[in-house]
Amino acid sequence: MNNASTDTSADQAGPRSLTTAGPAGPLRPAIAPPTATAGGEPPKLGRFLARAAAVTAGLTAVGALLGLVRDQAIAQLFGASVDSDAFLIAWTVPEMASTLLIEDAMALLLVPAFSLALSRRATALPHDRALGPDPVRALVTATFPRLFILLAGVAGLLMLGAPWVVRILAPGFSDPRLAADCTRLTAVTVLTFGITGYFSAALRAHRSFLPPAGVYVAYNVGIIATMLTLHSLWGVRAAAAGVAVGSLLMILVQLPTFARLVTSVRLKPRSRGLRLPGLRRTAGTTHLGLAVLAPVILFAVTRQSQILVERFFASDLPAGAISHLNYAQKVAQMPMVLSLMICTVTFPVIAQAMADGDRDRARHRVERDLALAGMVVLFGTAMVFGYAPQIIEVLFQRGAFDARDTETTATVMRVYATGLLGHCLVGALGRPFFSTARPPWYPAAAMAAGLVVTTAAVAATVAHWGVYGIAAGNAVGISTTAVLLLSGLGSRVISIDVRAVALSLGRLTAAAAVAGAVGWAAGPLVADPLLSVAVGCVLVLTAFVLTGLAVRAPEIVHLLALTRQRFSHGR
Repeated sequence: MNNASTDTSADQAGPRSLTTAGPAGPLRPAIAPPTATAGGEPPKLGRFLARAAAVTAGLTAVGALLGLVRDQAIAQLFGASVDSDAFLIAWTVPEMASTLLIEDAMALLLVPAFSLALSRRATALPHDRALGPDPVRALVTATFPRLFILLAGVAGLLMLGAPWVVRILAPGFSDPRLAADCTRLTAVTVLTFGITGYFSAALRAHRSFLPPAGVYVAYNVGIIATMLTLHSLWGVRAAAAGVAVGSLLMILVQLPTFARLVTSVRLKPRSRGLRLPGLRRTAGTTHLGLAVLAPVILFAVTRQSQILVERFFASDLPAGAISHLNYAQKVAQMPMVLSLMICTVTFPVIAQAMADGDRDRARHRVERDLALAGMVVLFGTAMVFGYAPQIIEVLFQRGAFDARDTETTATVMRVYATGLLGHCLVGALGRPFFSTARPPWYPAAAMAAGLVVTTAAVAATVAHWGVYGIAAGNAVGISTTAVLLLSGLGSRVISIDVRAVALSLGRLTAAAAVAGAVGWAAGPLVADPLLSVAVGCVLVLTAFVLTGLAVRAPEIVHLLALTRQRFSHGR
């Protein structure tokens, strides 16, 4: 398979022939583009996005599998115990940093900025090329040093204040000293994840998807290798040290490509008149303004605060509760992570369309992304719901992780699964909201409303339902945010057909409910858990597709028609 980054130069060359910069306004089409596909892109771009999505999904799947190996090693070495809970309290730091600095805020801020810088570079006239700095290099020079200093300072403060961080995150935890030691080791990810996210945003804007997709492979390899090497000497602290080592590897896998794309620039358009989304000029320098940073950061922080709520309430439950929640969530969210790879690859396309003023192309792309991501995550939800006990037994039941842990974790995972569509939609809908030049506050407000619902639901149920009440609160809160974002996108940013999208997702949800029920009933009929899961993949997929056809879910109908067309062409 060709990797996605090999097409970067050809793909970047495209806009030079399709757009031109007006003297006083946004870019406008200069010539008619090639015939667009149903998704709104020319066929060549559609094929590139398909290859990029395949490469990204493939490497993400490898990274997720390595993440399961990592969790299996932790479960086998430390079980669901005080040690594993201490590590997972410290794990809150990289979880927050990952969402804020790699997956959400950094990408939502910088992909549009780099996209417009690339658009300005691509449309520069020949006689302008020697009159000023390159927009991409100017953006890096103005933002990266400040970001490095800021994140290094935050990481240092976290290391010094680790005992207070533990008291805030888990006030009822029985071994705060161990948790503080682990937190000091994981605090370095505030800096390393920030650099990783910066590189990833720049590379994706350049349509280079292979190095960013490989960061979690490197990350988990570093954790596993360090933990297996040092656990006999350092105990669970070795896992925390592995987090630091893995995060450094994330930078290294992207550094060569980033350096090549930023430094090997031939175009030098003049800087006068250059305007990048969310940037302002002060004393000759360009920097991210507070009006742009604040709504994006607040959205990302409130989204990840769902985990903080869980850990806070679970710290007062019996030992192992935090571990059960963690294992269940990690496995349950795999379908959501894979479904969002579609949106990750297409986000630069949406940002470029918004930068060019082509809202119709952005609308087509967003509607198609929501339907495709929804189909993927709902099939995964059906599989998780139907075969949770067998999946957990195959993945974790060994060593210190016993059958009772499997039963609890599987039940929690089924409860989590009810919120997977909400998690997917929140991740997918955040991107078009933040692809505008001035990001709105509405997504942060919607996320805050969902967090309030989560907190209230968990507080009301945790005393009676324990970890199951925590998982249910998470599902209710994130689903509330998803509904608010879906209903608000059309009137505030891109005029998508909310009714059609909701109807399509509703039909896919019905198909997932039937397929999940079939899996739940059939799972126990096969004694061997691995064979049961293998059979379930076929059984649940068949039930999902047949039910989708019965209710005429558009994406399933379209996918089958496309498959028949490909096979007929092959013959």
